[in-house]
Amino acid sequence: MLQQAKAIRSQIVEWRRTIHRHPELGFEEHQTAAFVARTLTDLGVQVRTGVGRTGVVGSLGRGGGRTIALRADMDALPIYEETGADYASQVPGLMHACGHDAHTAMLLAVAALLQPLHLPGEVRLLFQPSEEKEDDEGLSGAPRMISDGALQGVDAVIAQHVDGALHTGQVIIGDGYVNAAVDTFKADVVGHGGHGAYPQQTHDPIWMSSFVLDALYAIPSRRVAPLQPCVVSVGVIRGGTANNVIPEEVYLEGTLRSFDARVRDQLIAEVEAALAITRSLGGDYRLQIQRGYAPTYNDPTVARWLRHVASDLLGSDNVGAEQKSMGAEDFGYMSQAVPGVIMRLGIRTPDGPPRHIHSATFDLDEDALPIGAAVLAETARRFVCEEIGD
Repeated sequence: MLQQAKAIRSQIVEWRRTIHRHPELGFEEHQTAAFVARTLTDLGVQVRTGVGRTGVVGSLGRGGGRTIALRADMDALPIYEETGADYASQVPGLMHACGHDAHTAMLLAVAALLQPLHLPGEVRLLFQPSEEKEDDEGLSGAPRMISDGALQGVDAVIAQHVDGALHTGQVIIGDGYVNAAVDTFKADVVGHGGHGAYPQQTHDPIWMSSFVLDALYAIPSRRVAPLQPCVVSVGVIRGGTANNVIPEEVYLEGTLRSFDARVRDQLIAEVEAALAITRSLGGDYRLQIQRGYAPTYNDPTVARWLRHVASDLLGSDNVGAEQKSMGAEDFGYMSQAVPGVIMRLGIRTPDGPPRHIHSATFDLDEDALPIGAAVLAETARRFVCEEIGD
């Protein structure tokens, strides 16, 4: 399968560059979805559009047996591209800086590789919108597609994500929790402002915020059990308009990341307790917490199958199993609904530096594209042909 994928490398690259030139934000992937649907139709794949708002589902195989779903996300980011590539974004302020263009192109390649085989069962191709952001109802693309039936009747689901720390030809396929849940908090520390010369006449919210920040940053090390990974980060703090005026309020915003459901609930309670310090200092607070993406769990059995296939194609020395990341990924909703795995795909040239996603200069080694396509295609083929799995 790897040699077959390498034989269509130029086509995969062309697909990826076409998508890269025309980035679209989450739930706005109309042009991308149309391109995907048109390409799948040309390949002879059954297509359903408008799944999860702007998602596309392709289906190939004769049916009647096992069903495996393969997922690729399609959305871009609000970043001005600075790569200087001749296939750079043609949309000012938008860029495929997280590799979703590559994910989409590789899944199209899976369709090209598998459609001629007339496989038993079904290989379902999920081209997902909006992995990067949630809509006004707090839902990203994965739960939207699930609610539209994208995983109905599916026995296993697999995704991949490019990884700029890994060299081309390397993959990582871990077991258990591999991506953290993420929740966000927004808080106002409320005091009583006044003249900077007379602080005794005020309840200084900046001073109170310093105690709140100390308490927030102490949560992982002093409030949560040491063997439970978690992160509390404050990314926004705003207060005051003049150097001689103590403000009325200070605004804080941050994220909470964890793997364990009990720790996730504990973090929320601890943030509330940290903000409550303001009341002992003569102030008050307002707090909003929004639950975000679920943690991503790699099913150990499906991960074992995928590692076996990847080892056959790439050699066992190029297949790792240590994958934990505090970054969030909405594939976690899919792997909660169906046994699933997300694989990390190396995209770094042999002598090149690490490639950082969400960067204006992000790009990837396009030799990785046939590799990712081949691993997914061969895993799907073996699964529906019952060459792997119990």
